[in-house]
Amino acid sequence: MSKTKRKQKPGPPAFEPLAMVGSGLSLGTSDIANQLRFSNWRPFSYDADSEAAWQTGDERAFSRDLVRTAPVAAGAIQTRSSKIIGTGLTLQSRINADELGLSEDQASEWQSKAERRFHMWARSRFADVTRELDFYGLQGLALRSHDESGDVFSLLVNKKRSKWPFRLAIQLIEADRVCNPDGKMDTNTLVSGIERAADGEPTSIHLAKYHPGNVKHYSGNTWQQIPFYSESGRRNVLHLKKMHRPGQTRGRPCLGPIIATLKQLTRYSDAEVDAAVNSAALAVFAMMDGTAFQDIYHDEMKEFYVAQAAKYDGGLNSGKTVRLLPGETITSPTPGRPNPQFEGFFGAMLNMISIALNMPKEVLTKAFNSSYSASRAALLDAYHTWKIERVWFVSNWSQPIYEEWLADAVALGIIVAPGFFSDPFVREAWCGSNWGGDGPGALDPLKEALAAEKRIEIGMTTQAEETVAYDGGDWEEKTRQRSREVRVRRESGLMLEAQPVAPQPDPLDPLE
Repeated sequence: MSKTKRKQKPGPPAFEPLAMVGSGLSLGTSDIANQLRFSNWRPFSYDADSEAAWQTGDERAFSRDLVRTAPVAAGAIQTRSSKIIGTGLTLQSRINADELGLSEDQASEWQSKAERRFHMWARSRFADVTRELDFYGLQGLALRSHDESGDVFSLLVNKKRSKWPFRLAIQLIEADRVCNPDGKMDTNTLVSGIERAADGEPTSIHLAKYHPGNVKHYSGNTWQQIPFYSESGRRNVLHLKKMHRPGQTRGRPCLGPIIATLKQLTRYSDAEVDAAVNSAALAVFAMMDGTAFQDIYHDEMKEFYVAQAAKYDGGLNSGKTVRLLPGETITSPTPGRPNPQFEGFFGAMLNMISIALNMPKEVLTKAFNSSYSASRAALLDAYHTWKIERVWFVSNWSQPIYEEWLADAVALGIIVAPGFFSDPFVREAWCGSNWGGDGPGALDPLKEALAAEKRIEIGMTTQAEETVAYDGGDWEEKTRQRSREVRVRRESGLMLEAQPVAPQPDPLDPLE
């Protein structure tokens, strides 16, 4: 069978503004000016995977290097992790009692037991295949890996451990290890280590045994193909990524749009620091008269002197004495350091960076120098972004893991959930949950508390909602704890009963 050579798709037409005018097209002066202005800007519209193929690997390496070496990048990634995940997103079981035919008390009892069992697993390092982190630590590492590398994979492993009732364990996989076997080119069904079905659904990953950057195993790497779902429907792999375009297979680091800006800004700040250090250094230069040099030293000493002077590398250290060659002089330009324009320019660049990161500048720099209202507005804007990010993270990582944990616990008889495996609607009802995290904090705690009290009083919100917004806690648990505290204080005589206050006559009331 003869192979037909595929005809290459032609690229965009050459830009010829004068020819367009001469061909009869009516272009105004502003149109011609705009086309001339954009004549050197020639973007081409590739599909999501083709566009990512030539930039993802470089962006991943650049992003990680910036997080290691650039203070602004390191601070941005750490702020996202500490604010979105913080001490950990905690489970609050909220089953659909109506669907399951349970009373309110029965539902509350089941939820409390499920939360206790899940927290037992989540707080243990058995939740991690490597036994290095607990579930909440894995949350932070998963988000941080996603932000730095663009995406991260999690394997849901069944691992039996001695005297441990649960089998589920999580193994985080760095983005680089999911790649095409033996460096094969992408195809219609294999893109960057992920197999897709004909309709585009991801079906499996190709996992390298060793990281491609592992110098100890640079050669001899092998790949394992792992399906996203087993035949029973159980999840085997979670792929945490942000979708920016339809058909996008892999994610992009969150620093991607500002990698060049961050690198240049870091170079600029380093240069300013070096200039300031050199300006502050105090060194003494000793210069000898040429005639005296010829008369005083013999030939061997002259050679030794010249050799020693030639070793000077140009560096400046405070208190250093530098011997110059005869006839040499020092000309030092005025450095003008510290640069008075540095702070203004650096701040303007931080404005651009904070916009790209969707993070207010005050939050990025941890500097709240404006008024109370402006600072609070910055915190609220940031917290709105963090809430969106939490919802995305929970629905793509924490909740799927909880559902697999619950299925495992029901199968092992640790938790009783009738109809869990036989009816998908019933299973969904058992898996209902909320996830709480750290609150946004408060610039003025008293004002925030009074505002929360007023919202509850007029019915705009509930104590449960305010508790979640404050610190991600469970209102029912706090109420039970508060009730115990009040009872103990009353029994110990530490709390005085409120005495009724007799009504006082109103002196302005004529009937009194």
